Amino acid sequence: MTTLADYRDERLRKLAELREMGIDPYPAKTHRDTKISEILDNFDALSGKTVTIAGRITAIRSFGKIAFIKVKDYFGEIQIFMRRNDEGEEGAGMLDIRHIKLLDTGDFIEATGTVERTQTGEMSVFANEVRLLTKALRPLPGRDGFTNKEERYRRRYIDMNVNEEVRERLVRRNKFWQATRKFMLDHGFIEINIPVLEHTTGGADATPFVTHINAYDEDMYLRISHELPLKRLLGGGFERVFDIGPRFRNEGVDDEHLPEHIAFESYAAYQDYEEGMDFYEEMLKYVAKETWGTLQFKVGGFEIDLDQKWPRVKYADLLMEKYGVDVFNPDAEQLKQILKDNHVELSGEVSVARMIDNVWKLIRKDSAGPYWLIHEPTTLSPLAKVDPEHPEVTQRFHPIIAGTEMGNGFSELNDPLDQLRRFEEQQAMRDAGDDEAQMLDMDFVEMLEYGMPPACGWGNSERNFWLLEGVSGREAVPFPLMRSNAPKSAS
Repeated sequence: MTTLADYRDERLRKLAELREMGIDPYPAKTHRDTKISEILDNFDALSGKTVTIAGRITAIRSFGKIAFIKVKDYFGEIQIFMRRNDEGEEGAGMLDIRHIKLLDTGDFIEATGTVERTQTGEMSVFANEVRLLTKALRPLPGRDGFTNKEERYRRRYIDMNVNEEVRERLVRRNKFWQATRKFMLDHGFIEINIPVLEHTTGGADATPFVTHINAYDEDMYLRISHELPLKRLLGGGFERVFDIGPRFRNEGVDDEHLPEHIAFESYAAYQDYEEGMDFYEEMLKYVAKETWGTLQFKVGGFEIDLDQKWPRVKYADLLMEKYGVDVFNPDAEQLKQILKDNHVELSGEVSVARMIDNVWKLIRKDSAGPYWLIHEPTTLSPLAKVDPEHPEVTQRFHPIIAGTEMGNGFSELNDPLDQLRRFEEQQAMRDAGDDEAQMLDMDFVEMLEYGMPPACGWGNSERNFWLLEGVSGREAVPFPLMRSNAPKSAS
């Protein structure tokens, strides 16, 4: 049985032979002037003309005096038709049909020739010689031979080659973020990249990653949210700002959570949560349409139609209706029993607020949506402004779609004394053992004391893309984080 090591040894032998012929198997310069898709899309116009193409070999067929080489670039695949050329000059850096056995699938080559059809009518580039650009030392597996999920994630560069839908998904992921960026820029927002390293991290309930900066001999955190630095920009005189970039949360890995992922946050001065709901509903619809070309989706067991006015539903009403929970006078024992009955286990010291949040998640997972969840209790929203007509709730809003929260927004708290009180409550929860409670950030409170205008803030992560794409988070990112399993040698 031929092993991978056998294939590699044979390719190493060919590599040595090529070098003995004076051929550089890894040249820097290429001469491509035509993408393969340009030939396929404009064959009649290019027929008879000379082009130079480049790409990876996907198949080789040799029949003595003629050979066919299938070559694929990012844009398409085409056939190179070769005839024997006895006048070919060995050692000139070119390979003709006599050297066909030195080429393998996976190699990158360049070919200059005329655009023509073969006798069977197949669109081809007729080239008697090709130039090697990269000698591949390992063979790519066939599509059927590369289906193990963990192997696909570990060698994603192979996955992208043999499973084209993976590559196309990443193209849609790009469209998703480009559409987000375009919508915001078209509406007067300024994109400002803010720091990833923070002395005090906040803006979300999550456990941060800790790192160390040698220059200061201090521990620092990787940001769990973009929120507090962006709001400092509002205090600095900006009115509409956003950032798109990575955030880091030291939590479990599942279909909806990755420790590192791309997120988007924006803040608009002089806008409240009701205006924000209208604005971000328009944005979410725009992004979906630009990315997938539709507003109708089938996600899991849910049929989702985004093309409607999304209703607004109060948090307290949902919990009372579903479980009889009074979120303003919570019964800890009742909450524990609900969670136990639904097989939800929470580790460590668990606050009443955390239990209420997990009871809400039981409701959320069965919600098709779309609808806006509004008026979360103040205890669950330490950075949101209270509703003046109902001071026990905040002006906070989430879009609920297909069992998940597809964003988070609120009228931003800009009262420094109220913010300090809520930070102190969160810090007390943290000191009691809740690692996801927010840290006391006195620098942020100080900024508020200088004054920050009323504003609406919003954030969503690429989980929105995963959800509407209908795949897990690890399927939707280019290189999902895995346990270390690096090869110890090149064999």
